[in-house]
Amino acid sequence: MEGKEEDVKLGANKFSERQPIGTSAQTDKDYKEPPPAPLFEPGELKSWSFYRAGIAEFVATFLFLYITVLTVMGVSQSKTKCTTVGIQGIAWAFGGMIFALVYCTAGISGGHINPAVTFGLLLARKLSLTRAVFYMIMQCLGAICDGLGAEIIGTFVLVYTVFSATDAKRNARDSHVPILAPLPIGFAVFLVHLATIPITGTGINPARSLGAAIIYNKDHAWDDHWIFWVGPFIGAALAAIYHQIIIRAIPFKTRA
Repeated sequence: MEGKEEDVKLGANKFSERQPIGTSAQTDKDYKEPPPAPLFEPGELKSWSFYRAGIAEFVATFLFLYITVLTVMGVSQSKTKCTTVGIQGIAWAFGGMIFALVYCTAGISGGHINPAVTFGLLLARKLSLTRAVFYMIMQCLGAICDGLGAEIIGTFVLVYTVFSATDAKRNARDSHVPILAPLPIGFAVFLVHLATIPITGTGINPARSLGAAIIYNKDHAWDDHWIFWVGPFIGAALAAIYHQIIIRAIPFKTRA
């Protein structure tokens, strides 16, 4: 299958990491219809790429629900809709998060983020039943998990997108999908602000939060100011760890 890498110890790349939603972009001369995925692929259960693809679906679905639900809550709980992002903002949140998350996870799991999408691809023989069931379970688990700080999650979304947009390996692997790195990064910032302005005012940048507090120099500007430092640093650290272990599987490859 296209994109398949040489196997390394611990099965980090034994099975193809790419589970494209459609057939990969190819020229007319070298196009070849990929064979249908086997119904059962028990060997996948021994591959790290199988599990990190499931984790990627879990995280993507969690982030999708977190940002979009916050946006809906900000609109529905406001006394006057004129002070909210409105229906258009909600639509932007849903569509925008799909754009950002599919962009970040397409090379790992295919960026399904939806059991219905996974089911459709299963029927089309684009992935095995083993992988489809695992994806659906992880998607549902991601959808029901919540309770972390808005600043942590907001910064995670931003830094996660930065890593994905500037990953040299991704640029080489997905050269058929050219895109400017600032576009998904800026879009991630937009989406995080859309969802978390009603919650914290949206920091995700300690320097900006500090500057605003100093300029306004009002008592309330310093209330819980530590959140705008601790939250972004924790979110950035989690994104860095996630990228190294799940997206790149670097610890497993270096051992090999």
